[in-house]
Amino acid sequence: MGAYEGRWPGTQVATLDDTFICTYLSRMSSSQALDDETADLIVRTCLCQRIQRAGRVIGRRFDEAFRSLGINNWQFSVLVALRQLRSPTIGEVAEVLGMDRTTLTKNLKPLARREFLRVATDEHDARARRITLTKAGEEILASAGEGWHRAQQAVTRDIPADELAQLTSSLERFGSVGKG
Repeated sequence: MGAYEGRWPGTQVATLDDTFICTYLSRMSSSQALDDETADLIVRTCLCQRIQRAGRVIGRRFDEAFRSLGINNWQFSVLVALRQLRSPTIGEVAEVLGMDRTTLTKNLKPLARREFLRVATDEHDARARRITLTKAGEEILASAGEGWHRAQQAVTRDIPADELAQLTSSLERFGSVGKG
């Protein structure tokens, strides 16, 4: 195994070299190794890999559209959700965006620092926190509209309307998997 300088000075992170990996794999019993048929099936059909790849490619396109505004596609999505939901709780936003509350809370902080949103205790339930889009948040959303239209057009341009409608419908169904 090799090593390289870690994230913090004086720390090292181990890297796996080919010899180590081959030695490890040769010691695995055949029941522990992924068989060729399953590996091939995964490569040909795995929705998770395809959706993640498409999400990264599309996300980069939207990130580029918003770069001049200093926000990324995820932050844009949060701001749009806040505009639509009107002072939701953190749990409500997390559900709409399909993420856990802890991750959402962590990722709200940069938007709050830039004063695009405000997080405050709910006046009726001290356990809940509500998120409000600020005037600055509304302004950044208005500024992002043109970039969103350009990116959306670029991403959807070569997809026939009926296929795009079917894709959108399918993605909505995936978003509700495991609910109710």
